[in-house]
Amino acid sequence: MSSAAAPLLLSAKQAFDLQKSASTAGGPSVSILDATWFMPNSPRKSKQEFLDKRIPESQFLDLDEVASPNELGLKHMMPDNQTFARACEKFGVSPNTHVILYDAHGVFSSPRALFMFRSFGHENSSIINGGLPQWVEDGLPTVSGQGVPEPKPATYPPPKLNEQAIRSYDQIVANTKCELAAPATSLVLDARPGGRFKGTDPEPRPGLSSGHMPNSFSLPFSMFLQQHKNKEGQTYSTFLPPDEVKKALENAVGAAEASKIISGERPVVTSCGSGMTAGVLWLGLKLLGVKQIGLYDESWTGYAMRSTSVIEKSSA
Repeated sequence: MSSAAAPLLLSAKQAFDLQKSASTAGGPSVSILDATWFMPNSPRKSKQEFLDKRIPESQFLDLDEVASPNELGLKHMMPDNQTFARACEKFGVSPNTHVILYDAHGVFSSPRALFMFRSFGHENSSIINGGLPQWVEDGLPTVSGQGVPEPKPATYPPPKLNEQAIRSYDQIVANTKCELAAPATSLVLDARPGGRFKGTDPEPRPGLSSGHMPNSFSLPFSMFLQQHKNKEGQTYSTFLPPDEVKKALENAVGAAEASKIISGERPVVTSCGSGMTAGVLWLGLKLLGVKQIGLYDESWTGYAMRSTSVIEKSSA
């Protein structure tokens, strides 16, 4: 849909320089979007934090609003192409705009937003590695208040969704019935904490069973990240270097399967609690050069809410 692919990760300084170049005559089209999302049980409110402190000229992307309705009432499901296109036009984004995404955690929800753009063929998209906290740490300017500027008008024809990007419940159930040794069976990488995967710790959603689906492996999304503290005392995350991301993958599935995933011999699907941090695993795999990665949109919540789902628990 869009022009040549942009880097998946940008430093805060690189994003600042791109934004600055966009303000010059004949400069590139750049749009910065705050894709911060908090867990429903968190007291923090992403829209309010955006108004309190944000990157200049940025706009707020609500991943729960730019989404499709779900039969189970699940949030932030992949939007249809019309919804995506309308959101892009609202943000002043055209198919050739370099979309730069960030969040207030460092790396948490921005990869899910990047997954959305890339799945609709908008290759000219990136996240800021370290997000708003890294921007602050690097001494770059921020603004606050209600005065969010109106973007320039833009036209965005409804794009085609990559059909391999999203996995449905039926596809996941079919995969659970396959022999793991079969080359066509997808390995499902589960980004939830290990205790929830094993079934020893509860899910945050009341009444929802913990555990895991057959043919899945535990790979908490935090294993792809490193933690920092900025000058304001805020803890935040950035991606580990690719060689350490690869080690984390090998620790989860073994060196042989990791090699097959990276080479494309073994299909791979990412999952989490609700489809948000599965984006972190998706992006980590993309940084390793994995070309085709599915994401189970409903993730564990959608799977475990259905009484017919096979749920495994283990101490291993």
